[in-house]
Amino acid sequence: MEEPLVSTTQQMWIAGTILFAAYGLIFSEWMHRAGAAIVGAVVMVGIGTWIGFYSQEQAIHALDGNTLLLLAGMMMVVVMLRPTGGFEYLAIRIAKWSKGDPKLLLIYLCFAVSVISMFLDNVTTVLIFAPLTVLITRILRLNPLPYLMAQAMLSNIGGAATLVGDPPNLMIGSTAGIDFTHFLLKMGPPIAVIWIATVGLLLLLFREQLVGQGRHTIDLDERKAITDPVGLKKALFTLVIIVALFFTHHHLHLYPAFVAFIGVALLFLLVRPNPEPVFGKMEWSVLVFFTGLFIIVGGVESSGLLALIGEQLAILAQQPGMLLATCILLMWVAALLSAIVDNIPFTVAMIPIVAGLEGHGVNIAPLWWALAIGVGLGGNGSHIGATANIICVAESERCGIPEARITPMLWLRKGLPTMLFGLLISSLLFTLFFDHFLE
Repeated sequence: MEEPLVSTTQQMWIAGTILFAAYGLIFSEWMHRAGAAIVGAVVMVGIGTWIGFYSQEQAIHALDGNTLLLLAGMMMVVVMLRPTGGFEYLAIRIAKWSKGDPKLLLIYLCFAVSVISMFLDNVTTVLIFAPLTVLITRILRLNPLPYLMAQAMLSNIGGAATLVGDPPNLMIGSTAGIDFTHFLLKMGPPIAVIWIATVGLLLLLFREQLVGQGRHTIDLDERKAITDPVGLKKALFTLVIIVALFFTHHHLHLYPAFVAFIGVALLFLLVRPNPEPVFGKMEWSVLVFFTGLFIIVGGVESSGLLALIGEQLAILAQQPGMLLATCILLMWVAALLSAIVDNIPFTVAMIPIVAGLEGHGVNIAPLWWALAIGVGLGGNGSHIGATANIICVAESERCGIPEARITPMLWLRKGLPTMLFGLLISSLLFTLFFDHFLE
C-alpha cells in the first residue's frame, strides 16, 4: 500500500464519516439496506485505497467467511426442511399450547429460542424459528411483529450465556482459556436475571399488540400438516447431526460454517432436491447486506478507530482502583458500538488490548466478562446490531403482512430501550457481585 495522503486522525474521521453515511442510508430506507451496504462498501474501499488506509485486499480479508457461509448453509437446510410440513406441525403444537394467549405465546417462543441459542449459534436458531413464528401467528390470527422482534432480542441475550452461543464468546474463551462450564457459571446467573427483566419489559413495550386473545379453538390436526414424512425424517436426522457437531465443533476443530455445509451435503445426498428452487428461496439480500457491512466495518477497523477506543479503555484500567469503572465503561462502549457495527470486529480489536493488560499487573478476568455481556446485549440496540435481527426483519418483509413489517425506526423505539435496560441491570449486577467476576 502506498504512503497515506492524510494523518491517522483524519483517516479515522473519514472512515467514521463513511460508516455513518452508509448507516444513514440504511436507516432512512431511501434504498434497500443491501443496496446501501454495497454503496457504502464501494465508497469505503475506493476512498480508503486512494487515501491509503484501506485496500481491496484488506476488504476481502475483512469478510467474515465463517459467518457468511454459516448463514448460507443453514438457509439451505431450512429451505429443504420447509416442504416436509415439519414447521407447520410444530407451529400447530405451539399454538395449541399457548391456547391463543398472545402474552403466553411470546413467553413460550422467547424461552424456546433463548434456551436453544445457548447451545446452538443464535443465527441458526432464528433461521429456524422466524418462519415458524409467522406460521404460528397466522394460525392464531395475530400480528407476528412483536414475536419476531422479541425472539431476535432474546436469542441475542440467550446466546451471551454460553461459550458457543455467540461467536465473540468463542473468541474470548479461546484467548482467555475459558471452558464451556466456567463460562456458563459466570455468565449464566446474570444473563438469567437480564432475560427475566427483558421479557417483562417487552411485554410492556408491546402491550398494545398483545391485548385480547388470539384464535381460541385450534381445530387443526398437526399430524395432517406433515406432507412428506420420509423427507421429514431425513431432514430431522440431518438436523440432529448438525446440532451434535455444533456442540462439539470446537473440540473437533471444525468451523461452524463447515458443520452447516456437512448438513447441506448430507441433505443433498439423502433428499436429492432440485437445487434451483433451493437457491431461489434463499435470502440473498441478507448475505449481500452482511458482505457490504463487513467491508465497511473493516475500513473503520483499518483506520485505527476501534483500536484507539480500546487503548483509551486500557489506560483507564491501569489506574489504581479503577478496574470496576473500566469494566462498566467497557460493557457500555462494547454494547453501543455493537449496536452500530458488527460485534465481531470490535471483539477482535479488543481481545489483544485486554490480553495485553495482564502484563501490566491488571486482573483481566472481569474485563472478559464485561466485554462478553456488552457485545451480547448491544446487538439489541438496532435492527442491524446482530445477524439474528436482520433475519427477523427480512422475515417480516417476506411474510407479506403490512402491519408486521419491522422498520429501522420501529426497532430503535423498541430495541434501544431494551438494550439500555439490560445494560443498567448488568451494571448493577456487576457492581453488587463484582467478586463473582474476578476469576
